[in-house]
Amino acid sequence: MGIKILQESKSQKQKTEAYTVFAKAADMGNLQAMEKMADALLFGNFGMQNITAAIQLYESLAKEGSYRAQNALGFLSSYGIGMEYNQAKALIYYTFGSAGGSMMSQMILGYRYLSGINVLQNCEVALTHYKKVADYIANKLEKSEGIPVEKVRLTERPENLSSNSEILDWDIYQYYKFLAERGDVQIQVSLGQLHLIGRKGLDQDYYKALYYFLKAAKAGSANAMAFIGKMYLEGNAAAPQNNATAFKYFSMAANKGNAIGLHGLGLLHFYGKGVPVNYAEALKYFQKAAEKGWPNAQFQLGYMYYSGSGVWKDYKLAFKYFYLASQSGQPLAIYYLAEMYAKGTGVLRSCRTAVELYKGVCELGHWAEKFLTAYFAYKNGDIDSSLVQYALLAEMGYEVAQSNSAFILESKRAKVLKKEKMYPMALLLWNRAAIQGNAFARVKIGDYHYYGYGTKKDYQTAAAHYSIAVDKYHSAQAMFNLAYMYEHGLGIAKDIHLARRLYDRAAQTSPDAHIPVFFALMKLETVHLLRDVLFLNFTMRWKWMNLDHTLGPHWDLFVIGLIVAMLIFLLRNRHR
Repeated sequence: MGIKILQESKSQKQKTEAYTVFAKAADMGNLQAMEKMADALLFGNFGMQNITAAIQLYESLAKEGSYRAQNALGFLSSYGIGMEYNQAKALIYYTFGSAGGSMMSQMILGYRYLSGINVLQNCEVALTHYKKVADYIANKLEKSEGIPVEKVRLTERPENLSSNSEILDWDIYQYYKFLAERGDVQIQVSLGQLHLIGRKGLDQDYYKALYYFLKAAKAGSANAMAFIGKMYLEGNAAAPQNNATAFKYFSMAANKGNAIGLHGLGLLHFYGKGVPVNYAEALKYFQKAAEKGWPNAQFQLGYMYYSGSGVWKDYKLAFKYFYLASQSGQPLAIYYLAEMYAKGTGVLRSCRTAVELYKGVCELGHWAEKFLTAYFAYKNGDIDSSLVQYALLAEMGYEVAQSNSAFILESKRAKVLKKEKMYPMALLLWNRAAIQGNAFARVKIGDYHYYGYGTKKDYQTAAAHYSIAVDKYHSAQAMFNLAYMYEHGLGIAKDIHLARRLYDRAAQTSPDAHIPVFFALMKLETVHLLRDVLFLNFTMRWKWMNLDHTLGPHWDLFVIGLIVAMLIFLLRNRHR
């Protein structure tokens, strides 16, 4: 009953009712209800966060063999949240969890063996773990299209974060509704799509989706007709499964040359829904839709050639169509590409490529929904709840979650970890995110070594990380930082010419760097002039005028301030 209420609930009040029912079932000893309550206490669902109580519940559940509890205890041990920080214990819990059937534990172990985290790096073992999860996800995707989850980066600037494109702002949603009611067909189709799969923070609502699609279809939108056909083909509360109605709407859309409509007719002929199975007709429709760039049709063509359904098996053609569809993010196409690389079917076997592709499929699992709940918890000021959710996703190998967790930790606003552990843990997470290609994280690692956050001050290591960010990602911030280090000879040989070049590159790379680069170059040129020209013949005198001793270690800031004052003075006189 609790699960049914939770699945059908749309408001927080209804969801709270579901947990009231779970609590009653948990009191009667129901293991599944106890797991739900333990998760609520750990993640802070509806303000219920109590990590000590969650751990007690998980420990009693683990004794009963609950793989969910074993996975949770492994996660808490790996971060030292409410428990002793113990990676060996975490690994044991994850191993038991995966043996019991926990997909999360499988994914965590896959990521650990892929990256060599507290285990020997082993691609083949990682492949085994990731494949099990990917098979589970692919099986669900074949029944219904996966719900892409919005992953907001907390490292975005505050102004971008408050109006990010990942989550639809309530005021903007109201404005779109107004435009849709006024007859804007494109907005009607967009709102229909958002409600159909529940995207950008909106609830999945089949009735609203059908309402908007019908309005747009009446206005002649081929896309809307195709989506109505899709709704009737798959069947839901608003549009019960009906092959005849699906065929009608797909045909209407296909007659207008719509790719989604053509793909729909291909599906009806391929599976024999409402019409006899006809692979030749299906192939014809899929080809027409694929030519128009529809990724689902490209996948279906790939699948026909891969499985030999109505055509001769042709792995080269299968690979071609799977690859085309994967470029648009079609999840099943990515899965079959991973299968081909894992087995060496039609391509040269590559464990690493297969694992990376499987990992992409695994990250479409239902657990990715925590990205939304974690973001809203952060937005509402519930930092501990947000951190715990992001940290679990980070443990599973999500790069965005790793950088978000590190970002929260370095703000020192969370209370679930001791303050002295926050910087070392943040550094660890920035490092994992950097390995996965996050340029911002790479610069952050440089900063941590430069200032000695969570580690010893090490200018050489800082410079090495800034250099990677410059060479690999063309990061303006890294260019500026590295230029400063070359200017002052920090951890690297002093090189004024290289410093100038890097400052200039930073200004060319990012408009935001123009002002800081201007002041940095002004200071560099002024100091260079003082040292190399004015005091060229006064080397001995210069020694006692050493600026570090005369003006203190932050004399460069004093010079910048002086330059700014001179500029303001000159500008004022000019206006007069």
